[in-house]
Amino acid sequence: MSRKSLFQPGPRTRARNRAEARFRAYGLVATSVAVLFLALLLVIIARNGAPAFTQTYITLEVALPADRLDKSGTRDPAELAKVSTFKYAPLLDGALVAALERAGADNPFAKPKKLRALLSKGAAAQLRQQVLDNPDLIGQTITIRLLAASRVDGYLKGRVTRESVARDRKFTPAHLDVADALIAAGLVERRFNPAFITGTDASESRPEAAGIGTAAIGSLAMMLVVLAASLPIGVAASIYLEEFAPQNRITDLIEVNISNLAAVPSIIFGILGLALFIQMGGLPQSAPLVGGLVLTLMTLPTIIISTRAALKAVPPSIREAALGVGASKMQMIFHHVLPLAMPGILTGTIIGLAQALGETAPLLLIGMVGFIATNPPDTLGEMFMAPNSAMPAQIYEWAKRADPAWYERAWGGIILLIGFLLAMNLAAILLRRRFERRW
Repeated sequence: MSRKSLFQPGPRTRARNRAEARFRAYGLVATSVAVLFLALLLVIIARNGAPAFTQTYITLEVALPADRLDKSGTRDPAELAKVSTFKYAPLLDGALVAALERAGADNPFAKPKKLRALLSKGAAAQLRQQVLDNPDLIGQTITIRLLAASRVDGYLKGRVTRESVARDRKFTPAHLDVADALIAAGLVERRFNPAFITGTDASESRPEAAGIGTAAIGSLAMMLVVLAASLPIGVAASIYLEEFAPQNRITDLIEVNISNLAAVPSIIFGILGLALFIQMGGLPQSAPLVGGLVLTLMTLPTIIISTRAALKAVPPSIREAALGVGASKMQMIFHHVLPLAMPGILTGTIIGLAQALGETAPLLLIGMVGFIATNPPDTLGEMFMAPNSAMPAQIYEWAKRADPAWYERAWGGIILLIGFLLAMNLAAILLRRRFERRW
């Protein structure tokens, strides 16, 4: 009877090796597919959202006649404020006509006011505000950079074509001819638009002037409320359940319900917040304080579960050693167990905050989706109590509007929201490393 060498694998060993190789191949394929889809998602978001960070501007030389803007000649701010934007709009029309003449191009419109469609609907208000800020400009010819209309901006970005504007009654291919003449004259430029990051929302007719800055302030205020409310309550509840509560049917029921609450759809928390904080509590609708309290209810189960897991990860020997040298149970928890569990607690808290930051459904129930924030808060109290929106709610609002320029704004808002989430996750990693202790 021949004996096989121990160095040569048998049939079972070869079968096991083949199974392990197949399993490694399956894992590699699954990981590659996941990375591919993630990369594809990031590329799509970047490609669609990057144009939102640039905007098209038209530079014009505008004459400011004193007989039209300051008939009294006193430069009195109160009198100047009585001049409405309707008085400034014809000045922009004349500036566009003069710009075409200097560029050697013909005006295809019989009425100069038809050229106004090239500019943002807020251009006259921008010119008026500049005059109110500096009344000495009256009587001069100034050079001013104005926002172009969304159609002109889309034309430079490839979103608007001559075929698409042929069906538009207010903006025609003739307007694009004028835009081409101004581009050739160097009066039209596309540049970085910081107002998208720091600005406020605008009406549906002015997508080129919309920004997400005020909504970002609303999100920040809500996250501060969530952090201030959920962290102490969640940590205290976790310490009690893990270290002090007796093991009986009541605590078992509480633990099961906490786990179930973590899987409840977020819109249910919105209904609860509407009934509890607005209808019963009388708090103002669309306020970041209410939004933060609603998101606190949603985040608490996540924080409690992660905190209890962090407390359980502390070895029992730490507790026994602390009690053995004479520490009380409170001293053992706060001086030994809690510091060792702090990295897990902070990580779970920030992950819960990141989850709350991207929620839209609860905010829909308390009115933060339908509110258009056109002014940033002036005081700290208004930051929490004045009606405002939030970044995910603002993105939702933009995505449902008809103009394709709003769709571009929504993608840009998604880029900023992802950047916010990445910053929070980076903070979780840094805090974990900062407080991590090895034993």
